[in-house]
Amino acid sequence: MAFLRAVIYQAFLIITVIPYAIMCVLCAPLPLRWRYNITLGWPRMAVWGAKVILGIRWQVKGWENFPDAAAVILSKHQSAWETMFLAAHLPRDACFVYKRELHRIPFFGWGLALLRMIPIDRAKGRDAVDQVIRLGRLRLEEGRWPLLFPEGTRTAPGSAGRYKIGGALLATAAGVPVVPIAHNAGEYWPRRAFLKKPGMITVSVGPPIPTEGLSAPEVMRKVETWIEGEMRVLNPERYGG
Repeated sequence: MAFLRAVIYQAFLIITVIPYAIMCVLCAPLPLRWRYNITLGWPRMAVWGAKVILGIRWQVKGWENFPDAAAVILSKHQSAWETMFLAAHLPRDACFVYKRELHRIPFFGWGLALLRMIPIDRAKGRDAVDQVIRLGRLRLEEGRWPLLFPEGTRTAPGSAGRYKIGGALLATAAGVPVVPIAHNAGEYWPRRAFLKKPGMITVSVGPPIPTEGLSAPEVMRKVETWIEGEMRVLNPERYGG
């Protein structure tokens, strides 16, 4: 049954993403806000499909912690699910940091390029961080929220990657708070796994962390401490002792 559900869901994604991507490209002349809302229809559909087809439900803890102001969002990264969920459900437009090469992917990459997010050239090293800060500040001025996964790559439940400092550098340079997010999506949507498990994903939003008077490393330590501490609340069985 799990295999059949996975097959149906994968077919659902493939069948819907191609016409959606074509529609997004055709919407290029429209204002950015319209293009964004149209494009976000697909991740909303994907999250809905995961609920209906795979039985992956979700709940949010601490929604009231989202500020009605500029902020940088820093989230735990365990699966593809949170990428779609956060894009579709944050109270403000999200701007992902991603490698510029994604723009070369037919349809998907073209639609992504039209959303004016924060594409970077990772081969440029330190210059890539400067790109995050420069473009991130522009997006904040537009009223959008830069969204980064500080671990850089997906981590398995019960583990943590090295927290990179780029998001904290942006937040301190712009003088805006950081909102940390923990979740346990990897329990039901494992990384690189075709089969998914039904269950309830909890997305936990932490209190905003002010950056005034703090260095970027200090901000990132606070972010890591909150996220990894909250992970032990969400799934204590993953952390022996």
